[in-house]
Amino acid sequence: MIDITQAVEETVIKSGMKTGICTVFCVGSTGSITTIEYEEGLLKDFPEAMEKLAPKDAIYEHHLRWRDGNGHSHVRASILGPSLTVPFVNSKLTLGTWQQITFLDFDNRPRSRNLEVVIIGE
Repeated sequence: MIDITQAVEETVIKSGMKTGICTVFCVGSTGSITTIEYEEGLLKDFPEAMEKLAPKDAIYEHHLRWRDGNGHSHVRASILGPSLTVPFVNSKLTLGTWQQITFLDFDNRPRSRNLEVVIIGE
């Protein structure tokens, strides 16, 4: 889990737009974008919750077909989804005090990741 809030805010500022929406999209089927309070307790709680929802050691048809062991990664990513849209006002994201934008990589091996940011506004 990586806090990408500052990078997204900087992208909005660099766009020169004052009011609009910003969508962050993860290219790939084993990563997700969400918001969370990015703090030590939740950094532990969240993976534990994902393990309960889609356990690594469960039997997945994806595993059986491709033998890559990341069926749980696809299920977890599809539960959260690949994108998040956040409004902004005066070039500032309208996030809550304890709300950060995070990228989650659920895969079982390192991958190069690309995140696309699309800004619509004025």
